[in-house]
Amino acid sequence: MYWTVGVGNGSKFCFRALWSTMAAGAISIDLEVIVLKDRVRRTRQFVRNWRAPSQVAFSFHGYGQVVGFRIRWSPAPNAMGKAIRLSGLIILLVALLPPVGLRAQEMRPHSMLVLDQSDRRGPFYYQIFAALRAEVGAHAHAPTTVYSESLDLTRFGGEAYEDSLRQFLETKYRDRPIGVVVAVGTAALELVLRWRPSLWPQAPVVFALVEETEFARLRPPSFVTGGIVATKFADAVKAARAVVPNLTTIALVAEDWKRQLVFHNWKEEVEAGATDVRVIEIIGLPMEEVLERVSTLPENSAIVYSGLYSGRTGSYQPPAETLRLVAAKANRPIIVASETFIEPGGIGGFVLVPTTIGTDVARRALRILDGEIPERLPPSVIDAVKPVFNWHQMQHWNVSEASLPAGSRIELREPTVLEKYRWRAVMLAAALLVQAVLIAFLLHERHLRRKAEIEARNRLSQLAHINRQATAGELSSSIAHELNQPLGSILTNAETAELILGGVKPDLAEVREIISDIKRDDLRASEVIRRMRSLLKRAPFETKEIDLNLTMREAFDFLALQASARNVAFYLQTSPQALRVKGDPVQLQQVILNLIVNSMDAMAKMPYGRTIIGRTEVDGDASAVISISDSGPGIPQDKLNDIFDPFFTTKEQGMGIGLSIARTIVLAHSGQIWAENQSGGGAVFHLSLPLAA
Repeated sequence: MYWTVGVGNGSKFCFRALWSTMAAGAISIDLEVIVLKDRVRRTRQFVRNWRAPSQVAFSFHGYGQVVGFRIRWSPAPNAMGKAIRLSGLIILLVALLPPVGLRAQEMRPHSMLVLDQSDRRGPFYYQIFAALRAEVGAHAHAPTTVYSESLDLTRFGGEAYEDSLRQFLETKYRDRPIGVVVAVGTAALELVLRWRPSLWPQAPVVFALVEETEFARLRPPSFVTGGIVATKFADAVKAARAVVPNLTTIALVAEDWKRQLVFHNWKEEVEAGATDVRVIEIIGLPMEEVLERVSTLPENSAIVYSGLYSGRTGSYQPPAETLRLVAAKANRPIIVASETFIEPGGIGGFVLVPTTIGTDVARRALRILDGEIPERLPPSVIDAVKPVFNWHQMQHWNVSEASLPAGSRIELREPTVLEKYRWRAVMLAAALLVQAVLIAFLLHERHLRRKAEIEARNRLSQLAHINRQATAGELSSSIAHELNQPLGSILTNAETAELILGGVKPDLAEVREIISDIKRDDLRASEVIRRMRSLLKRAPFETKEIDLNLTMREAFDFLALQASARNVAFYLQTSPQALRVKGDPVQLQQVILNLIVNSMDAMAKMPYGRTIIGRTEVDGDASAVISISDSGPGIPQDKLNDIFDPFFTTKEQGMGIGLSIARTIVLAHSGQIWAENQSGGGAVFHLSLPLAA
């Protein structure tokens, strides 16, 4: 036996059945459900066997558009012919999981028709639709088909136009199942409510961009839901006060009230005098007159712009583009009511945010397509009006950020250099930090090196002073003899002068000559003492410009008496031109003295022919060279590289520090010192120093 029952459209189904039988033997029950899914008819089967007598109950669930079902009941073969009493089909329910009244709602096709009241090519309605499509695209578990139409009611209207729209929609979507109709704007909602009985009798309606007062006027039925927006002229005045502290006048620039589809409710507020400022209505005027009036407004005033649809030529123009013309001529800041009016020249205000509106209407429509009914999604006011302001216009009108309403968002703000080049700035700061650390380290190293150099020079000065004391000790007998000679001469001349002056007729001319001799001998003794003091003076390293010829001559003069005592002949050949170098005169003279004394010591065992020759000359244009040669035995060839090492000496009583100190002093003067043997015998020491610039 078969039963066939048709059911409505949907996406979910559930069958519940209950049988009772007293028949003996097995009973087979088959349930076949015919489902239309993805436009293909498919059959799903449920089979169970029971043994009688028993009471049987089962349920069968599935997804798809159910177009019918069959139930077959038959006894087992061994029970054929027996009296079988079927108490009947106690309950047979074909329904959706929720209550039966929701059957058609859950079986709704996943498609929506979006009708907006204006032209979607404008930025405001385009952003609404873009946000709707983005939300639908994210609804991946149930793909939804979106159809859209722009009714363009800002430019066209009348009964004939509306009737042509209805016929167009009826023809275009005749074979397209519509799950929900989305109306964007009050004017679109009014037409949808009028057309629904004939075009989409079973489709719920979701609206967007309907103002509170318009919603109260329409009082839509229960199958209509959506997001209500609260746009108030008082909010525009509040924003104007934030921009113009001493506000007294508002210039309302707008299209004729009859053509305003969004802010039509402002008319009642303006006429009722809901604000305490004077309102100048620049409404429905030609563009040239509008531009003239906005350019001559009083100082404590602001412009409130809700939209103009006509340009200079009178042809239709999107309100965002019209705002650019107004902003170019306006002498006062412009308060706007839409986020899309910020960039063309509005300073900002409490604006409608189109993305919020599009997202909300998409979510409501998707919930209905997923099975909810409009009665469970009542219309509500959405938070689609936000305080948003234009950074460039704030700077132009000298508006402080602190004066804006709480929670204000600032658009088009110029990023700071740090914000714009954040990673580059971080890398630059890191590089500068590393560089600063490196520079600090190098400066510290330089300080330590400088400190070490100063300490080394001080030690060098101390060591050189000790060496000079040692040299002075060696020369003490010669110095004493050199001092005794002028002092003895002074004594003899003084006694002679005394005798001459004691005569009857003293020879004054002779006395005058004696006094001159005394003066000469005194200067000679003073020069010896000066040289000795200069040699023994302990002073820090001091650099100044000196003449090497003079330094060389003073050294030879200082040792002339000792050379005579040692039977050593001195010869000095100085350069005809001045040899100006930078250095410490005391230390350079000490180097020359050390070299001369070493030469005299080297010739001490020679019976005769002891000679020391000093020369100064220019080596190119960059350096001066001092050479001191002797006629001694020379330096052993294997010792030439060692004679300047510390504590190396060939003397029996030597300490081995003289030449080492000499090399250290020369190196401190950026010079060079070396020794070599002469081909004819004897050694020669060379000292090279850079010429002063």
